[in-house]
Amino acid sequence: MDVVPLKLKANQERRLRAGHCWIYSNEIDTAATPLKGLPPGGPVEIISSRDKRLGSGYANPHSLIAARLVSRDPRHPLGGSLIVHRLKVALALRQRLYAKPYYRLLFGESDGLPGVVIDRFGDYLVIQITTAGMERLKDELLAAVVKVLKPAGVLFRNDTASRELEGLESYVEVAVGDWPEVLQVEERDCRFRVPARGGQKTGWFFDQAVNRSRMRAYVKGQRVLDVCSYVGAWGVQAAVAGASEVICVDASATALDAVAENAAENGVSERMSGLQGDAFDALRALRQEQERFDVVLLDPPAFIKRRKDMREGTVAYRRINQLALQLLNRDGILVSSSCSHHMAADALLQEIQQAARHTDRSLQLLERGFQAPDHPVHPAIPETAYLKSFSLRVLPSF
Repeated sequence: MDVVPLKLKANQERRLRAGHCWIYSNEIDTAATPLKGLPPGGPVEIISSRDKRLGSGYANPHSLIAARLVSRDPRHPLGGSLIVHRLKVALALRQRLYAKPYYRLLFGESDGLPGVVIDRFGDYLVIQITTAGMERLKDELLAAVVKVLKPAGVLFRNDTASRELEGLESYVEVAVGDWPEVLQVEERDCRFRVPARGGQKTGWFFDQAVNRSRMRAYVKGQRVLDVCSYVGAWGVQAAVAGASEVICVDASATALDAVAENAAENGVSERMSGLQGDAFDALRALRQEQERFDVVLLDPPAFIKRRKDMREGTVAYRRINQLALQLLNRDGILVSSSCSHHMAADALLQEIQQAARHTDRSLQLLERGFQAPDHPVHPAIPETAYLKSFSLRVLPSF
């Protein structure tokens, strides 16, 4: 496919020069570049209004983010060899940080391949493509992955809702090898079995690994409630770390079945149980039953996926934290997280503080948590810094 020049309006290259890689449709000089005539995912050469080359990438006229810059070096345009190089650079970081091959291998823009996420489960890889540009290069991406890692199996989990914004179909496809029924994950001294095809997103949330590790310091001998538990990544580790009892809450019966399997896998079944139901309803029911806990772990799905969800999502964060606070014993610990990029860390902390005041509690912030280093943050792209987690001591009002 021929590379098409994509010209920007005057003064619209500042963000790109600062390190960002997104180009919005209103930044493109449509008189010089007939944007609507470009093929979705087609390669482009990005040029400033003064005809200075900024780099190469791909475009999609049907998306709000109309183009993405991938390479600033004219010697290395987007293609198979560049993908191999970027994968090797990403792998070098993970091999430095992790003793075992369980991590996010590639994190989109932060690793120089916008529109691609790759999670590694030992010899198996789960790939998620979210842009038309990388969908066009799917064969080159797969060839690069096979060359660099020689995996036993590769699964494309291309069923995320964000693909609709790019005009892409949704599908799940085994691309290499015989795909297992379950995947194995090791985190610290724990072993987990996770769904190989039907789990949430790519099957495991590697981004919370550091925060889960820090959580262990607060749970020995404590009664713990794990809300939105999924397959028990938090709850099982709490039990392994010495919690006296752990109750996992999730809306999915399948997820709670996996919690039970993972509890047995780690020898903590006798201290773990599950409660199926909507998180808000379950928390209210536990309060009505006068249940109390020493530690509550909140790791809900994103309540604010789009900017227009801001008001409703902010209220949801305040309410779920208020319900959690009402279940905590004196001198309890609340570990509260959000994966909503649009919910800033300070804003989330403010909502938790308001919930505490409403329940006549005082808070002490003990730790701030972030996404694990296999999800590196691109300093010029705030959207890559999405995860925040707070460990808070909850006391009577003073």
